[in-house]
Amino acid sequence: MIPEPVQPVFVGLVLVALFACFVREWLKPDVAVMSAVALLLATGLLAPAQVLSVFGNSAPVTIACLFVISGALARTGCVDRLGEWLASMAGGSERRLLLAMLAVGVVVSPFINNTPVVMVMIPAVIAISARHGIAASRLLIPLSYATILGGMTTMVGTSTNILVDGVARDLGLAPFHMFEISAPAVLIALLGCAAMYCLAPRLLPVRDRLSRQFGASGERLFMTELFVPQGSRMVGRTLREAGVANGTIRVLTLLRGDDEHSAPSPDTRLVAGDRLVVHSRSEGMMDLRMAGLSRSAGGTHDLETLRRSGVVMVETIVGPTSRYAQRPIRDLDLAARYGIHVIAVHRKDASIEDIGDEFQLQFGDVLLVEGSPTQIRRFCDNGDLIAITETRAPSHRHARAPVALATIAAVMVLAAFNVMPIEGLALIGAAVVVASGCIRSDEAYKAIEWPVIVLIYGMLALSIAMRDSGLSDLLAGALVAAGADLSPWAMLALVILIASVMTEFISNNAVAVLLTPVVIGVAQQLGVDPRPFVVGVMFAASASFATPIGYQTNTLVYNAGNYRFGDFARLGVPMNLLVWALATALIPFFWPLQPA
Repeated sequence: MIPEPVQPVFVGLVLVALFACFVREWLKPDVAVMSAVALLLATGLLAPAQVLSVFGNSAPVTIACLFVISGALARTGCVDRLGEWLASMAGGSERRLLLAMLAVGVVVSPFINNTPVVMVMIPAVIAISARHGIAASRLLIPLSYATILGGMTTMVGTSTNILVDGVARDLGLAPFHMFEISAPAVLIALLGCAAMYCLAPRLLPVRDRLSRQFGASGERLFMTELFVPQGSRMVGRTLREAGVANGTIRVLTLLRGDDEHSAPSPDTRLVAGDRLVVHSRSEGMMDLRMAGLSRSAGGTHDLETLRRSGVVMVETIVGPTSRYAQRPIRDLDLAARYGIHVIAVHRKDASIEDIGDEFQLQFGDVLLVEGSPTQIRRFCDNGDLIAITETRAPSHRHARAPVALATIAAVMVLAAFNVMPIEGLALIGAAVVVASGCIRSDEAYKAIEWPVIVLIYGMLALSIAMRDSGLSDLLAGALVAAGADLSPWAMLALVILIASVMTEFISNNAVAVLLTPVVIGVAQQLGVDPRPFVVGVMFAASASFATPIGYQTNTLVYNAGNYRFGDFARLGVPMNLLVWALATALIPFFWPLQPA
């Protein structure tokens, strides 16, 4: 048992270690959070009953049910219609496409989880951009930002709003109604989109998705391990003669038996059983496959199979709910299950040394896969991989679309009139879309982002430890003391700034859970209404613009658009400053900073 005076310090150190895990990615966020909870249980700072009490919080259940409803909208083709509308509106103008895309993102995301919206829009934007000779890199970051801004405008638009409301209710605040935050949030969203329309073409880079020249800035390079099978026509040829030591394909390592040769000479002759770790663009990978080299010893298939009609290579991203994240490539077994093959892997800003079958995949990795269009569509339809180089045409249940649309509309309208709490309406809505066949039960389970739900429950338990150990009160007191000369308005500005900076590096939901009790304590010590401070956390915790790691949709477009880490700061920092300034100015207008 830890002595009482030391308890807040110990909990604080646990949180610092947790944040380090988030930033350095030593553990998956949900695993890191549950490890922290286990440590606090073991040291007696959390009782089992306290941990179990978090399951009485309605926010995670509400979020899970809304994931199911969003999944139903995707499965019935409602979300895919956005891509069709975007194509009809874009014309051949980059400005028109940007405007239409911003409109779609900001209008749809208040009602649908923004992750499936971005997942559907990425291939549509890339296809339209390629058709009209427009750089997709000028569009995909604004797409993510628009959905973030739109999600801020309703209580169900983002899990952050639901979670902050749930924590605030547990601490005695009155619930937020569906559109209570909409007026200032809509103003912020509209002005944010206007800023992006003006700034994105000037600040974002023009980068081809795949460069035509090896080594050029902005290209996407894939790595893979190739095997020289017995009887291959490559046996006995030099690397130069085999075409794997030229300007577009680079051999990093040659593995022969137990020997490893880094950067082998182009005059090195190949023997059966050699393994080559190569670096190339996707077109180069196709050349290697056609030359008779297979990706692994277990994956050889004949040249005629490769040349069969209709075989294509497609770039795909490991999705946020993918079963294959944190699993080795060999576990995919795509050849047996779907008739497609993983050719190579691209991981942004990472050094990949071992690209064999034991290579561990991560959310956001880009896989180059080979197969027929039908096979690839069938595989991508399950949501594990998201095709980004062609618009998917999965089989939708279009006849059920009216049911899905009516369900989300009913949830929103009934919640707006306070007919029933949002958690009850979301649960009924999820049951309706499953029972009516809009989404199958197995698809419903898959639509729920379980790591997010586990993370939320873990953070709720940590917030109890912060409160009961006295850490929340200590942090609130320290913040008030540090800003002793600040007015409540200036303190609100400081709180929003702190939340905005934190959410760039750790989960937005973690920021929401940890800061909400602290800012309520700050407001109470200042003697003012805590509601404006809680709204400030809602807005700031969602406003992750400056890094690709603060929000899931940023991570998706980071890889799809072939961006660099710093590209997000180019547009993201101005967006952060704009949202901070607007939120600081607007929140006190709608929720006066008056004595509680």
